[in-house]
Amino acid sequence: MGKLRGFLEYDRKVEDYIEVKKRVQNYEEFTVDLTESELNEQGGRCMDCGIPFCHSGCPLGNLIPDFNDAVYQNNWAKALSILHATNNFPEFTGRLCPAPCESACVLGIINPPVSIELIEKYIVERGFKEGWIKADPPKERTGKKVAVIGSGPAGLAAAQQLNRAGHTVTVFERDKKAGGLLRYGIPDFKLEKQVIDRRLAILEEEGIEFKTGVHVGVNYDVEELKGYDAIVLCGGATARRGLPIPGADAKGVVQAMEFLKRNNEVVDGVVEPVKDLHARGKHVIVIGGGDTGSDCVGTSNRHGAASVTNFEILPMPSKERTAENPWPFWPFTLKNTSSHEEGCDRNWSIATKEFIKDEAGNLKALKTVEVEWVKVPGGRPQLKEVEGSEKEWPCDLALLALGFTGPEKTLGEQLGLEEDARTNIKGENYQTNVPNVFVAGDMRRGQSLIVWAISEGREAAHHVDKFLMGTSSLPVKEKGDLPAA
Repeated sequence: MGKLRGFLEYDRKVEDYIEVKKRVQNYEEFTVDLTESELNEQGGRCMDCGIPFCHSGCPLGNLIPDFNDAVYQNNWAKALSILHATNNFPEFTGRLCPAPCESACVLGIINPPVSIELIEKYIVERGFKEGWIKADPPKERTGKKVAVIGSGPAGLAAAQQLNRAGHTVTVFERDKKAGGLLRYGIPDFKLEKQVIDRRLAILEEEGIEFKTGVHVGVNYDVEELKGYDAIVLCGGATARRGLPIPGADAKGVVQAMEFLKRNNEVVDGVVEPVKDLHARGKHVIVIGGGDTGSDCVGTSNRHGAASVTNFEILPMPSKERTAENPWPFWPFTLKNTSSHEEGCDRNWSIATKEFIKDEAGNLKALKTVEVEWVKVPGGRPQLKEVEGSEKEWPCDLALLALGFTGPEKTLGEQLGLEEDARTNIKGENYQTNVPNVFVAGDMRRGQSLIVWAISEGREAAHHVDKFLMGTSSLPVKEKGDLPAA
């Protein structure tokens, strides 16, 4: 695929960023576009590698060599058709996916891998620019009604697929606007919300109904769901992990998602900023080194924080793959995000022991200890505190970016659903123990990637359609083709 020997002629390119000083003044996306010829060359880097391991790295099974070749040939309409065949929302994954496909790229064994995520984003943006992406409502309706609970990427993918099959789909969203964590968990500088809105407009034009401000099981009785032939739960893993240490009740200890959601609402103009959830002039410490922690860093810098520090309990990753982490597995290597580059003191192998309060109950400092991970033959590494390494850090705002423990219990309990060993909703072929209730996304598999959420929504839609109609023409991946979690 691509150009013969193109991987030898062209270097990998990714988007440049607007300089830090300018981009932290607003919440707009800050990437600098590549030219069409540069993108053609990036498509041309795709090798005729024989076995495209990028397929196994992508939970959606995107036909990556095919759309790369179409981009190299400057056939963008064909590239869009290929991409949309497996991915409902490339505009989301092209911005937010950590690109496990690139980690599995064969070229990555000897050289920087093909810029797959970049190409994906430009294919779909070209499609919107040219007006190729239009509503495509089903020609016939089946008479079956489906309720989708949750409007994140899993819910939106399931809804679009089921609507394409001719079912009448209603999406319930507890927040005021649809999009789930795409809207309220991802900062605008990574995903401007008009990107969500333009896709939602297409889904509505295709016939999908959205009911926002409706929290099923709270302000909407689950009994009212009995009017639907099938129900698909896509509410995400939203039970946040806390840090049960002394002083955790201090004013200034805040969950990351509470902080990020409020800021997104402020940027959207629907609420005013509040001091308790704003970093201006504060010494901010973000506990947790993942993507959510990175988003807190970028947001705090845009607020005008006095300082931003990031704690991670795990050791600092290596810059290159180790012998224990070979290709084509996901590389556990050091990741520096654009937010880290904007200003952040990063610290690894450090554990927070106490939140220190002043007399009024306000957070004023954190007490930490350095840790080391001791390898145990045949077992998991054991955490050991380093004696004499205690330290206090000035802190006015501590943001807990520690991930999620699973879905909230309310809805599952009211519907009488079984859980798996990890407290997720149990779903065999996406079907729960209640026959007409299905589950997909983080509610089924636990906290995961956006690309997995879309894949889960698509797969669940196939099984729902088959349940309703006896058979389904919606695409589904064979179990053997699904990459390991």
